[in-house]
Amino acid sequence: MTIKKARVAYFDHWVHPVAGDRLADSERIDTIRITIAGPTDRIAAALACAHGMQALIRTDATNSGSGERWLAHRDLIAGCPELLAICSAGAGYDVIDVEACTQSGVIVCNQSGTGQEAVAEHVLGFMIALSKKIGLADRVIRRTSDWLRSDFTGNDLLGKTLGIVGYGQIGSRLAALCAPFDMTVLITDPYVSEEDATARGGRKVPLDTLLAQSDFVSLNGPLTKQTRGMIGEREFAAMKPGAFFITTARGGIHDEAALVDALASGHLGGAGVDVFLDEPPQPNHPLFAFDNVLATPHSAGITEETTRDIAVATAEQWETIFAGQVPPRLLNPEAWPRYRERFAETFGFSPPQLN
Repeated sequence: MTIKKARVAYFDHWVHPVAGDRLADSERIDTIRITIAGPTDRIAAALACAHGMQALIRTDATNSGSGERWLAHRDLIAGCPELLAICSAGAGYDVIDVEACTQSGVIVCNQSGTGQEAVAEHVLGFMIALSKKIGLADRVIRRTSDWLRSDFTGNDLLGKTLGIVGYGQIGSRLAALCAPFDMTVLITDPYVSEEDATARGGRKVPLDTLLAQSDFVSLNGPLTKQTRGMIGEREFAAMKPGAFFITTARGGIHDEAALVDALASGHLGGAGVDVFLDEPPQPNHPLFAFDNVLATPHSAGITEETTRDIAVATAEQWETIFAGQVPPRLLNPEAWPRYRERFAETFGFSPPQLN
């Protein structure tokens, strides 16, 4: 029996070649490589016939000069009548209009959990570098010889308090990495019970309590309607004087202008920022004027090990989807009934019902 192959479109490259290598051997999937710098009519035609789409990363869209034209927004989804599934390249999925997908019977998946080690280690690196003033020392001694060693007196992590906003896989791994420093771990997460927080090494508290008591505040979690603008002027003012703010989550969850003000006033001891509202950030970004700010270009989850793990998970998830099975990281289960109908219309058999 001839199996109808699914067409999965991706832009320019996979996060690691192993994804393309694996899918090239798939009996159920043909991949379609879209060159984002190519003619717009050719891109639109490729997407219009795709059954699956690997979502474009916002930074790649910006760097290509296409802006948000090919991000998975409502209008783009409407122009893809064959589309059944969209997957993001990492844990974040703010580049995908999940509501529009659900209304169209399109399932959305991410790659949550695959980058937890890399991101948690990145946060710990920020914590050590900020508290030891490593970044400040490096910058100053490159500029001048007019300094004293005492100018770079930092603090130990031992015995300090870490506040984790968003206690999923990354937050939990961060807590485990900080265990040797005998830190108190406070967590805020509406989806985690007090019992679960305790079992994973943290103590659940309200956000205001976490902000007031933490020496380090680490922001983790996706950008959603609920989290957009969650950390603003009031929250920065509520933080412990001299504390450090660290985010590897998504731009837009914290107010960048309010963070600049909190640093300029001296209220905060510094910040480690891996994500920005507009990516990539421009060299004249106001945060870059501060020597007590460490910045990275949304690279916390980019390591040799993690990119390979993400690519393998990506390929496995696409294989699972077009084998008619339930994908492991389904974000909009409410789309499943309509998706099952559309899948059956396309491939002649129906995925199972959700339990």
